Amino acid sequence: MSKRILVVTGGGDCPGLNAVIRGIVKSAKLDGNWEIIGCIESYNGLLKENIEIMPLTEKEVAGIHVKGGTIIKTTNRGGPFNFPVQQPDGSWKTEDKSQLLLQRLDDLGIEAIISIGGDGSQRISLELAKLGVNVVGVPKTIDNDLSCTDFTFGFQTAVQIATEAVDKLVTTAESHNRVFIVEVMGRDAGWIALHTALGGGAEVCIIPEIPYNPKIIAEKIETRYKNGEGFCNIVIAEGAKTLDGKVTGTAPVAIGDQHIKLGGAGDKLKYELEQIGIKHDIRVTVLGHLQRGGIPIAYDRILATAFGVKAFELVKEKKYGNMVVYNHPEITYASLEEVVKNLNFIDPQNNSLLCAAKKIGISFGD
Repeated sequence: MSKRILVVTGGGDCPGLNAVIRGIVKSAKLDGNWEIIGCIESYNGLLKENIEIMPLTEKEVAGIHVKGGTIIKTTNRGGPFNFPVQQPDGSWKTEDKSQLLLQRLDDLGIEAIISIGGDGSQRISLELAKLGVNVVGVPKTIDNDLSCTDFTFGFQTAVQIATEAVDKLVTTAESHNRVFIVEVMGRDAGWIALHTALGGGAEVCIIPEIPYNPKIIAEKIETRYKNGEGFCNIVIAEGAKTLDGKVTGTAPVAIGDQHIKLGGAGDKLKYELEQIGIKHDIRVTVLGHLQRGGIPIAYDRILATAFGVKAFELVKEKKYGNMVVYNHPEITYASLEEVVKNLNFIDPQNNSLLCAAKKIGISFGD
């Protein structure tokens, strides 16, 4: 009888998810005696009244490494420990459905789970591991904020998309003597912003790890103009903080969603600069979900495929409670406990890329 592995993709969608799934399925097929099952919308597929799962065969995964998104869907709401349930009066509350999940895993004869997701997903993985579930994690996030791995898949594609956007905005900024503010994703980590600023040649880069002073940014902008002519390109992370340490966003409203909705950092900076007295025309472009959609670049397809293969190997070797990681040049693994202990942030004092950015004149508003 074939052993069954359940594959889940949780959190936001991310370029390379399908490549991981394909890597798992193809390596399991070559090894033999394995059946791969996809759970629709992360764990929700097993927690709904009507179970939603699908067999992941070689036919199902053929050619999907070039496609964005995930063929088994994903969600950042709910989960086995905070599943949204509608009450008789029409209201909603979250309930712990972990025991129901364990029962359904047993009913389906699931040998192990491969959970492909970011920080929130791997915290769920760790809690399930504590309940005795055989689980292996795969690091997925465009934010690159998971510890123990040099890169997460999806990050390089997000940077490429953001850099191409800056490339395009440079030409229109120069043509109109404008200041362009490009707001990128990343939540509380500035990796996308830093890499984009370096790759796109921005003059200012604002990251969550360095609270910014609008007056210093205004001074930098003025160095880019002479007799009213010039231009300036600014990359700002959605989680950027002013000197008071506050971020710009709104509280979540969807049941089961526990993440603050970051957004508006670019518009806030525009307002601050105008209040200071910047007279140049300032425009804001928010890239939003463009950064996480579409075709993954080759780097992420390769990394994601290698992650999928390694995840299957960890299951085969019964090395549960671990997450696949990339420690150049090796694809290896680290414990889930170590992975979720701390997030991966930019060290303002010791990061070599940040140091290089400053040495070519990029201002961080500090």
